[in-house]
Amino acid sequence: MTRPIWKGPFVDPYILSSKFSNLEKKVVWSRNSTIPASLIGNSVFIYNGLDYTKVYITREKVGFKFGEFAVTRKFTIKTKTTKKKKK
Repeated sequence: MTRPIWKGPFVDPYILSSKFSNLEKKVVWSRNSTIPASLIGNSVFIYNGLDYTKVYITREKVGFKFGEFAVTRKFTIKTKTTKKKKK
């Protein structure tokens, strides 16, 4: 189910607070929060469970979730190993 329109987008109250806007290093743990327009032009660090990913907020990213820009899974290339022939 999607979120009702009358509730509006979910944004963690901490992100909208003046305490957050005054920080030098803005850290976001709430990956399910929607990116508000007030953060345009700022860099935030999004926690992905292991470390922080630095993301620069542009006008095109407003309305998306923070978690979409911080990948949590590591992509590995699967290669076949060749067996050496016995002599």
